[in-house]
Amino acid sequence: MREFSKIRSLAILFVIALMLLNFPLLDLWDRPATVLGLPLFPLALFALWGGLILVLAWIMEREG
Repeated sequence: MREFSKIRSLAILFVIALMLLNFPLLDLWDRPATVLGLPLFPLALFALWGGLILVLAWIMEREG
């Protein structure tokens, strides 16, 4: 039962990642702006990617 819960969580995370890293939402970050001298789009992309990796690690390491 725990394994099914983990697989379901990973599937949900996959769908969320697809939605976050798809065109309509990524277009929100494509602006000529900077944050601390860094362009906004690559910074947002890296933050989203890092956040997804953190959630993935949390799902894989938690106890059932």
